[in-house]
Amino acid sequence: MATIRQLRRRIQSVKNTAKITNALQLVAASKMRRAQDRALQAKPYSEKLRTVIAGLAAAMVDPERPAHPLLVTREVKNIGLLHITPDRGLCGGLNANLNRSAGTWVAMQHEPVDVVAVGKKGRDFFIRAHVHVVAEFTELGDYPAQSDAASIARLIMNDYLEGVIDRVYISYPEFVSTAVQRPVIRQLLPIEPPQMAEGDDGEGFAQDYIFEPSPQEVLAQLLPRYVEMQVYEAILQNAASFQSAQMVAMKNATDNANEITRELTLTYNKARQEQITKELLDIVGGAAALEG
Repeated sequence: MATIRQLRRRIQSVKNTAKITNALQLVAASKMRRAQDRALQAKPYSEKLRTVIAGLAAAMVDPERPAHPLLVTREVKNIGLLHITPDRGLCGGLNANLNRSAGTWVAMQHEPVDVVAVGKKGRDFFIRAHVHVVAEFTELGDYPAQSDAASIARLIMNDYLEGVIDRVYISYPEFVSTAVQRPVIRQLLPIEPPQMAEGDDGEGFAQDYIFEPSPQEVLAQLLPRYVEMQVYEAILQNAASFQSAQMVAMKNATDNANEITRELTLTYNKARQEQITKELLDIVGGAAALEG
């Protein structure tokens, strides 16, 4: 059994740990709201952009006109994966779930996979797994800028247009709620135009707008922007997921530390009581011996 001095030190150590985890919980909670707001604010623009691209793509289906290079599907010889993870830990099982999902997906592919890692945790995972990491982007901060996403998307689009990779997927945590972040892997390139609403073939959309210089050139300008927005939205989802997961993990750690402190304090009080009782018995026994 631990001595009273050891119990006292363990209680103080656990109390110090609880103070640290509680501070991290408060910081994550303050950042979480802003990160969630940024992720939600990007959705209206992204949804409207999907609607415009879906309408233009549906209205310009012409077998004689060559499709935009970002829309062309070709034989897959090399696959690219944009893997987005946090830079830091202390966020529960978020990083492990993301890396496990991406690692399983890579292992199931029959073609070589090149990884573009956004975040230290994903980069370190694939380096340890001996998967080819062609580029890495780290330290984007708690509130990533759209310019960061633009540079990442530009790198991926250039490799795709030059034929270095034939298909690109994106892996990131989808923010569902404060307690739920779901790993998602979906195709990024070639672009699969979003579907129009049922019963709408796109002609009505094209007739409602006047395009200058032409619908084809407008679509050509919007497609790279669409890829950038997909990447930026995934990065914002990652930031919101990290702050939420860290807040929940630190709250659980603080609660566990407080519970351990209560148990250790009870053990300490019992040990102290036993020591006092033993000392009293020794005093009483000594007094009785002197009287005899």
